[in-house]
Amino acid sequence: MLAGAYAFVDLETTGCNPVHDRITEIAIVSVRDGAVTERWQQLLDPGMSIPEAIQSLTGITNAMVAGQPAFEDVAQEVQRRLDGATFVAHNARFDHGFLRNALKRCNLALRGPVLCTVKLSRRLFPQHARHNLDAIIQRHGLSCAARHRALGDAEATWQFVAQLAASGIADLAQHIDTLTQRPSLPARLSWEALDAIPDTPGVYLFYDERDTPLYVGKSVRLRSRVLSHFAADHSSHREMQMAQQTARVEWRESAGELGALLREAQLVKDLAPIYNRQLRRHAALVSIRWNNEADGIPEIVGGGDIAGDGLAQLYGLFRSKVQAKKALLGLADEYRLCLRLVGLEKPAPGTCFRHQVGKCGGACGGHEPLLAHQARLATALARLKLVSWPWSGAIGIRERQSGGGLEELHVVDRWCYLGTFRSEDELYGREPLARRPAFDMDTYKLLVKHLMRSRHPQVVPLPSVGQASA
Repeated sequence: MLAGAYAFVDLETTGCNPVHDRITEIAIVSVRDGAVTERWQQLLDPGMSIPEAIQSLTGITNAMVAGQPAFEDVAQEVQRRLDGATFVAHNARFDHGFLRNALKRCNLALRGPVLCTVKLSRRLFPQHARHNLDAIIQRHGLSCAARHRALGDAEATWQFVAQLAASGIADLAQHIDTLTQRPSLPARLSWEALDAIPDTPGVYLFYDERDTPLYVGKSVRLRSRVLSHFAADHSSHREMQMAQQTARVEWRESAGELGALLREAQLVKDLAPIYNRQLRRHAALVSIRWNNEADGIPEIVGGGDIAGDGLAQLYGLFRSKVQAKKALLGLADEYRLCLRLVGLEKPAPGTCFRHQVGKCGGACGGHEPLLAHQARLATALARLKLVSWPWSGAIGIRERQSGGGLEELHVVDRWCYLGTFRSEDELYGREPLARRPAFDMDTYKLLVKHLMRSRHPQVVPLPSVGQASA
């Protein structure tokens, strides 16, 4: 038997964005201890036109919702029907997110455990590839009187769970408990503070009771990632300690993953949180410089010699000179290079010791042409070649949130991140940008990955911004 109170919910909406779109129909099938106690369905006036594609899919037209109550008129009724029950929906992230935002606009909260029947189906039937509602209806022989209408889909979802309960699936209650378990929060945090976090891309910041930054993270699903930090199964003592010290959580939404990555890298360096290590600022960044000339010897450079507009002769980025020398030594071993001619040993008369043991081609003593050695050196260093800035000035990288919501313009000049703006108008409406920040390895790597390896990055030339920030 399915013990306890459950609310099987389905919504029809004007679109996929819970912030900008609105609900056109809601249905709630209330179940207690395995029996339906009430069915409730209501058409709603969304206060905006329903797109034609959605009218065709659902059958709900603008004429049907005209004169119906707005969500604000039924908000308290919705909260009452959901209060004290486990919220159940197929793809619960969608329905729960829409309702949470709709109730928030009415100064009401949506609390309680959530069960997603997509996740339940995947957990119980991993041998099947498809777990959408159509696939589940067909696979389990369910009936749905009105597909893509709120009550019809809510009824089908209830039938699926009722069938599972009646079939005697082993540990069904345990599976449901696992999927609906909410993490235990540290004493200083409240669910009210975390319920406002959207499940969209962005960055989050943890602070302790003295407002000391503890951790900066990023995710394409902010809410889920933040809550995962407070789960009982911490992967390490360090993770558990950080979670228990957290007294306040901040979050900043972004249009996509690139914006979240850029903000994370910048915030970690600006705030130096206690539990961030990889992205924290290092005092010295070094590289290998080589002019590719016949008699040129590589040199290790750092500081002002590394800049986004002067990467043509640079190979590799390293945290220290020791790392750079280790990389050069590895290349010398692999390509039989002379340590004198790669700058790792001082010049001396005669051939080097490595030539005597077969690790050097002998260019140092005239046993092979210098050009042959330099050709191998060029091949060896090619794998470390840094990417020169391919634009004449600054650029904006446009990023849009899935579903057509938030849009941002990330401004970059010579691999340096200058900031994020909502549009060109906002960018040019500001005071001139501050001087370009120092070249940063983490920002360089993530920008190269996005701009050079993405199929269709949306790039907007902004040469005047580059001149203002130089």
